[in-house]
Amino acid sequence: MDKRKLWREQEQQVVERWNAAEARYREVHAALQRQAGDGAEAEALKQEIERARADIEAVRRQVARLKVEFTSGKRY
Repeated sequence: MDKRKLWREQEQQVVERWNAAEARYREVHAALQRQAGDGAEAEALKQEIERARADIEAVRRQVARLKVEFTSGKRY
């Protein structure tokens, strides 16, 4: 039972990280759309979008690892 509780906590943390990264990506992308011009601020927003995308990809890889553990029978 203890492992199941730990696994559920891990899964909840992954969901929270995903939601936070996705929200940050949407916010920064919307800010870039509102931005007029190609100044330094627009470049900073583009870099922030890339960082948010990298966070999303990291979470996506973690989800893939959890799926492999689940299908191989190591979880539950």
